[in-house]
Amino acid sequence: MALTADLGPHSRAAALKGMSDHELDVLVVGGGVVGVGVALDAVTRGLSTAIVEQRDFASGTSSRSSKLVHGGLRYLEMFDFGLVREALEERGLLLTRLAPHLVRPVPFLYPLHHTWERPYVGAGLALYDGMAMAGKYEMGVPKHKHLFRRQIARMAPDLRTENLTGAIRYYDCQVDDARLVMNVARTAAAYGAHVASRTQVTGFLREGERVVGATIRDLEDDVSYEVRARVVINAAGVWTDGIQELVGGKGALKVEASKGIHLVVPKDRIRSETGFITKTEKSVLFVIPWGRHWIIGTTDTPWDLDLAHPAASRADIDYVLGHVNTLLRDPLDHDDVEGVYAGLRPLLKGETEPTSKISREHTVVAPVPGLVMIAGGKLTTYRVMAKDAVDVAAKTLEGGARPSITDRVPLLGAHGFETRTNQRATLARTSGLHLARIDHLLGRYGGMVDELLDLMIEDPSLAEPLIHAEDYLGAEVVYAVTHEGARHLDDVLARRTRISIETFDRGTLAAQQVAELMGGVLGWDRSRLEEEVDHWLRRVEAERQSQEKLTDQEADEARVQAPEGPWAG
Repeated sequence: MALTADLGPHSRAAALKGMSDHELDVLVVGGGVVGVGVALDAVTRGLSTAIVEQRDFASGTSSRSSKLVHGGLRYLEMFDFGLVREALEERGLLLTRLAPHLVRPVPFLYPLHHTWERPYVGAGLALYDGMAMAGKYEMGVPKHKHLFRRQIARMAPDLRTENLTGAIRYYDCQVDDARLVMNVARTAAAYGAHVASRTQVTGFLREGERVVGATIRDLEDDVSYEVRARVVINAAGVWTDGIQELVGGKGALKVEASKGIHLVVPKDRIRSETGFITKTEKSVLFVIPWGRHWIIGTTDTPWDLDLAHPAASRADIDYVLGHVNTLLRDPLDHDDVEGVYAGLRPLLKGETEPTSKISREHTVVAPVPGLVMIAGGKLTTYRVMAKDAVDVAAKTLEGGARPSITDRVPLLGAHGFETRTNQRATLARTSGLHLARIDHLLGRYGGMVDELLDLMIEDPSLAEPLIHAEDYLGAEVVYAVTHEGARHLDDVLARRTRISIETFDRGTLAAQQVAELMGGVLGWDRSRLEEEVDHWLRRVEAERQSQEKLTDQEADEARVQAPEGPWAG
């Protein structure tokens, strides 16, 4: 029988009790991709483990990325070959072994504007492919290919070719970042980790200089607990400095927040079989296929305002539109933008380097006994970061710990994915769902698709698409609550699904139906249901207002008008 785990309301209560009743080996702070990776690494080494997150899992950086699993072409130009090689190896591992149901290859065109670029970029991509093939794991993606203008015109009719000498097509991979985080967290829970969101660390327990645990507060029920642990691992990303302050400012990490924004536009606005990548004066511009949409980004600018509310300004949106329009025959404008999201990257602070030049390599430090901190890195290399953090923590544990095995631990949904994919026609026939709908479910849940189908058998109405977000079924909303730890409306609209960025109305029209489906499981009364919907509507309005402001300061001031509460995420 396939391994499974649910993070529903009852499991959360059990997790809080379990982590406060007995001393743990490891307590992890932070529920982004690195934090859940640390929890999985620790628990699969045989260490008793818990993880807490003050908002929702992946509510920060880890749901607001470019959603790419890649080596990072730009780092080749920085001669950061070690980082590229490591990332490409992790890309192959995720694609072929750990998360084949979530990670998939995606093609890109690298447009060439000058004759000299072909040998230069071609050599870089040959090195890129060579590093991937030299890794331990099957490359899993096709090699790059040189193209000329006539081929480009057939492949990407909306790409301007008059100023191009050609292009090179290459492949990287993509993933729904929030789903990856959720699957890692659920896998950790399946192996015995105590997992709790909406739980804030309010202080550290100390015995002399040594950290021996933390005080935590359940933000749902306003109850505080003491959690004792032999070592605490902080993976709070851009909130690292705040955690260091809880131990008296003792810490060796200086983390700088860099803001990146992305636009989402309908697929029919750009006719192309492939995505694009090009350099800008500040960063790299990606045009990434995303189902029935394109994701376009990103910016890379310092951010020193509210960490909980990174805001996209009109200037940011104009910047991205301006750069993508240099590539397109038919320019995009603000009316084409379905969704906008802004995220903060946690970069290790350099002395004089501008934000966009700081490497994303990670660092692990142990500033005081019993506390380990990790920062930096990138989505693709989360597993390596987690391994390094637990390796450092293990040195402080009596008897140490077994070596990491996460390169051999598939995530939930990987088991059975290939079999169920081969059986997709049978699943469609027996369930009554269209084949495209089965493919959608397989690409989100993998081998766990049967858990969704069981919900539909139990309640056939859940097999119906959401009225104002037809890409998703009612069963996916219920499953988000019963199995994936969704506690509030924004958890589902912004992370368990991508309704918030995939609809022009930003999920406001679907909010009522989604809230009613969630409330039926969570026992919400009419007042609570209306509160959740109202919170979402005000959040969307605040985001829209921020996107009309020209500066970061103005956008941040508008954005923080979104209502706060234990569910703010």
